[in-house]
Amino acid sequence: MSVNAARGEVALRIGDQSHRLCLTLGALAEIETLFEGDEALSNRLKRLSARDVLAVLLALLRGGGSDITEADLRASPLDLNEAARAIAACFEAAL
Repeated sequence: MSVNAARGEVALRIGDQSHRLCLTLGALAEIETLFEGDEALSNRLKRLSARDVLAVLLALLRGGGSDITEADLRASPLDLNEAARAIAACFEAAL
């Protein structure tokens, strides 16, 4: 799968499939809603729990056009360190 770096897309392998992550305005709004606003978001992003990683990852996956569900994600082999790096890369690319 190719990603559009100019659009801030990042690839992440989940199980045997490659998925596209993208920090769209919709994904950002979803993440802010999950973490109850800007201040809480910046504080939570400093020390993400596994649950936070999954929530942010799902929003970024949806931003990248994926229809993967939380249940699908939990059932798939996923390296949380790799996921956290992809999340960071996605935020970095968007800035």
